[in-house]
Amino acid sequence: MLAEGYSEYSPLFLRRMFSGRKVSHILPYNAPEIDEEDQRRFMQNRKKISISGMQEKYSVLLDKSNLRLTEEKERGTYILKPKPHGLKKVLMAPANEHLTMQIASQIYHIPTAVNGLVFFSNDEPAYLTKRFDVGPNGSKFGKEDFATLAGKTEENAGNNFRYEYSYEGIAELIKKYVGAWKIEMEKFFSLVVFNFLFSNGDAHLKNFSLLETVNGDYVLSPAYDLMDTRIHVDEEGFFALTDELFKEWYWSDCRINNAQHHPCKEDFIVFGRKIGISEKRVDKLLALFLKKQMGVEILVQGSFLDEGTKVQYMNHYHERLEMLNIS
Repeated sequence: MLAEGYSEYSPLFLRRMFSGRKVSHILPYNAPEIDEEDQRRFMQNRKKISISGMQEKYSVLLDKSNLRLTEEKERGTYILKPKPHGLKKVLMAPANEHLTMQIASQIYHIPTAVNGLVFFSNDEPAYLTKRFDVGPNGSKFGKEDFATLAGKTEENAGNNFRYEYSYEGIAELIKKYVGAWKIEMEKFFSLVVFNFLFSNGDAHLKNFSLLETVNGDYVLSPAYDLMDTRIHVDEEGFFALTDELFKEWYWSDCRINNAQHHPCKEDFIVFGRKIGISEKRVDKLLALFLKKQMGVEILVQGSFLDEGTKVQYMNHYHERLEMLNIS
């Protein structure tokens, strides 16, 4: 979405994303499948990038005041994600991710990777995010996703290794690897609630990470890869992970007594207690999510989603909000 009164990047965004440099929102490339020469450049870049994930991602850096693909032996400081393939409404995916990340940051105060939208020369949108594991001088911070911390790979756990776990299981790994885990656990709890509320069905093990600090310890990384996945795929469940919230299957009374057996407020209260958060803190953290947030609609209406997808996004939000408030 554009800041009110601007037709391009605002000064605040330029400071956060590009250290104040005036950078164009138009990339010097066509979308990868449009131009043969540009496609070759993107394919070469794709071979080098080490970012995990199923969607095509490309390594980008800022060269003076221009964004460009990295070349051999260069370390990118940004990740570029064009539209994906094989999904519904693929052209809406970059705007969906940008919008959802902004809602997490601006409305719910969840730390997120700095991000924005850019456009290829043929006007097709792409999602751009600043790498939080690369410092201003090009130094690299340690980063471990929770599939690695759980010891899960495709080789030892099969194709579905990212998803076969529970959020309580992730919480146990946070306690194991993070010294100040009580602070990070509250961030994790809020992110789990947010993913449910905004229908992020891809919040799997590799989409949570620990990040090394300048002091050498580890904290929960800023949130990334947040989006309403129901816009793009048909989903039956309410969570990305197959075991959902708990290591041992648990259904609250309110879940048993509703026809769809959907999660509700009591499930998240119990989840918060199980992962080591006091009931008083759980109530406080949940309070922000339980009330209708007018700021959500403002950001949705100002986003680059088309009108039909804006309606769909808001319907999904209201549906999950109603579920969350049942007790």
